[in-house]
Amino acid sequence: MEKIIKLRKFFKSYNLDGYIIPKNNNFFGEYVSESEDNLKYISNFTGSAGFAVILKNKNYMFVDGRYTIQAGVQCGKEFQICNIPKDYPFNVFKNKNLNLGFDPKLHTENSISRLFGNSLIKLKPVNKNLIDLLWKREKNSKIKPFYLIKDHDAGSKVQKKLDRLVKIIKFNKADYSLVTASENIAWLLNIRGQDTSYSPLPNSHAIISKDGKVLLFCNLKKINRSFKAKIYKDVKIYDLNLLPNFFLNLSNKNVLIDTSTCSIFYKVIIKKNNSILEKQDPIYYLKSLKNKVEIKNSIRSHVYDGAALTKFIFWLKNNFKKKKISEISAQEKLLKFRKKNKSFYDLSFPTISGSGPNSAIIHYKADKNSNRLLKKGDIYLVDSGGQYLFGTTDVTRTLSLDVQSNKIKEIYTRVLKGHIAVASYKLSKNSCGDKIDQSARKFLKDINLDYPHGTGHGVGYFSNVHEGPQAISRGNKVKFKEGMITSNEPGYYKKNHFGIRIENLVYVKRTKNKLKFEDLTLVPIDKKLIQEKLLTVAEKNWINKYHQRVFVCLKKFMNNLELTQLEQACSNI
Repeated sequence: MEKIIKLRKFFKSYNLDGYIIPKNNNFFGEYVSESEDNLKYISNFTGSAGFAVILKNKNYMFVDGRYTIQAGVQCGKEFQICNIPKDYPFNVFKNKNLNLGFDPKLHTENSISRLFGNSLIKLKPVNKNLIDLLWKREKNSKIKPFYLIKDHDAGSKVQKKLDRLVKIIKFNKADYSLVTASENIAWLLNIRGQDTSYSPLPNSHAIISKDGKVLLFCNLKKINRSFKAKIYKDVKIYDLNLLPNFFLNLSNKNVLIDTSTCSIFYKVIIKKNNSILEKQDPIYYLKSLKNKVEIKNSIRSHVYDGAALTKFIFWLKNNFKKKKISEISAQEKLLKFRKKNKSFYDLSFPTISGSGPNSAIIHYKADKNSNRLLKKGDIYLVDSGGQYLFGTTDVTRTLSLDVQSNKIKEIYTRVLKGHIAVASYKLSKNSCGDKIDQSARKFLKDINLDYPHGTGHGVGYFSNVHEGPQAISRGNKVKFKEGMITSNEPGYYKKNHFGIRIENLVYVKRTKNKLKFEDLTLVPIDKKLIQEKLLTVAEKNWINKYHQRVFVCLKKFMNNLELTQLEQACSNI
């Protein structure tokens, strides 16, 4: 509360009634470093998405359905928790005449208008970030350099990617395209960085001209001689602080920007002397279509990751009755299994290791206050993934710690039926996530249950674990094309009791001129939670076929005891 009191002292100086604090930094990446996490600093909230509005006498935390429980626990009584989309700011504040300040470098015009439009609120850009005035951040003395990945690991040369992008720039009659998403720069230039945990991205912006020239703007301390010598020949590198000057010195040009990642700060500068074309960055779609090398390498990374997680599951099942295993010690053990593989780089997101009532918190993060011992009769949910040098994984398994409840088993089986429905979905050239999402929910809805998140998200290649534009979710109209990777993760969560989720990654495969989902994830599904009477013959066949493949792919990684367990886990039902 002390931090909030200090923040409010600035309101009078800037003529504000409140201040908006987002999760993101100025690169709008999925994860921010501890030293840039303004939202956590002011609220203690550790989730990956959300924002706070601090008023003179009240505080609001806005999150989606994944984080409502978590936010309530972490933010305490100091914040009113608002569930988006039900509680949009323009609804919460609709009758309030407020001057709300915000940092224009941390917000896009898109997000501001979507969240606060249609209300009496006046939004005031404040070029001095107010959290910066409060927070004496520890300076990171060690600057980690950008690095290149080899063309044969990326599956495509920079020139080829650039040619495809330039065609789109010219088609839109643009002179330049401003690329503000670091993940897209990483893909285009076959580079990676070490600026945050979980996503190996080079925090930077880039300008691509219609003649294929590339201007890369970043912290020059991250550029060493080796990188500069080997990067694509038509790339020129400048300090990030010079980017505004480029546009201020430009006039009468058409600049393509993505309004979901281009900050208000840059948009205002560009508009002074130039015309703006507002479109989704075409790189999002281009990089979603994984090439043959990326798919081949992703398959390999999932074999390695599947072996690690399967070994962990067997260890857990063998030991949870014999020794004290907590949520934290369990996730630490899983990390050790992953680290045994030399190709393992990092986790792809913070591991969700939840038992009993904590498994109902969708994006749960165990800490010293919430940490539970795993007990007989619990549901244990582990959602985790790895960044390998040639792929990104994301998998969830819900495990029975000798669960007896028939109701839990029924719900688990219905979640599994939804999972199978997605995996078996007959794709056509017009198949999109909106329709597929409906098929996943059907079996839960038959008993008036549902889950508050999408059924699947796109996944990157040694990049962000969450990637667009494709997704299996309500309202997503992007058509699934060959090479796209998505998660398949229906679930169910009963607050303060248990949570269930079954997640595999799948990719769109072409066979005999037909498209189908092919599973990437290779980890046994816990059969002890299945009510076989609820399954059709086709569903049983799918489970048996999947487990046969898991066994064949993983058996060589198992010791004798693990091999026996794998045979049991993958036996026919």
